[in-house]
Amino acid sequence: MAASYPPPAPTISGDYLTIHTLLQSPTLIARRIRTIAEQRFIADALLTARFNAIGGAVQYWQSEPITTVRGAEQVTAGSEYPMSPMTVGDPQVAAVVKWGQDVPITDESIKRTNIDPVSRAFAKLVNQLVRTVDAVAMSIIETVVTQSTAAVTPWATATGGAIFRDVMQRVAAMRALGLGLDPDTIALDDVSYANAMAAFVDAGYVPRETDVNNPAISGAFPSIGGLRWLASPHMPTTGQALIVDSTQLGGMADEQLGGPGYAGAIAGVETKSIREDENDGWRLRARRVCVPVVVEPRAAWKLAGI
Repeated sequence: MAASYPPPAPTISGDYLTIHTLLQSPTLIARRIRTIAEQRFIADALLTARFNAIGGAVQYWQSEPITTVRGAEQVTAGSEYPMSPMTVGDPQVAAVVKWGQDVPITDESIKRTNIDPVSRAFAKLVNQLVRTVDAVAMSIIETVVTQSTAAVTPWATATGGAIFRDVMQRVAAMRALGLGLDPDTIALDDVSYANAMAAFVDAGYVPRETDVNNPAISGAFPSIGGLRWLASPHMPTTGQALIVDSTQLGGMADEQLGGPGYAGAIAGVETKSIREDENDGWRLRARRVCVPVVVEPRAAWKLAGI
């Protein structure tokens, strides 16, 4: 089952001593950063495989065939099964990059405004990591994926049926490749997503019975035509949709460096809080050591001119 993207935003509160206790606990900080990070990364929603980068790099095989060299053969009773050699794709090696930064938090800001400076520091750290990592990942996908088709009509003026046809024809084309692809996600920039949802609401494609499943009311990302419709401000090209089989496209290779005071978290983000008594404050750090990996470039299709 696909993870929610994004889940509900968390809340946190506490008095002066509770906040300082939080900052002294790597586990609590990691939990807080993790919850925010899970809401943001579009790269992790499209590149769902998870690889462990060991020694600063990951090795993988791109465009690996999904079938054996020989076809299946009839096997009579008591006979030995025929053997077929296995083929692999093109070997690739990708080196990880460490992305991260620190932000300062003073004792005065905590005393006077409680949890607010800590919450803002968490949000800023994660937002910057997301902006950086997503930009890198989407740039790699944009470069590697070459399959592209233009929409019949710009979505700002297209009907819900025309948009649905544009997308489902690309889904059919991907399935027709004979690679076992089953597209499950479409990623859009925010304006294109708004145009599509407006057209779908007009066409009656979204459920009207409950507010929870109606994106026009709840704002939740819907499933239409068997695809999760996701919006992100980090799409590399505006006016272009990316239709993806997220189980086949690739994954994120993360390296957990660890070290004294560091705590790991889901979404690859490691955190650390550093007490600076000479400055009467804290230094909060977040980092992600990773590299996006596209294993099957044909598992995505660009729909341009939307």
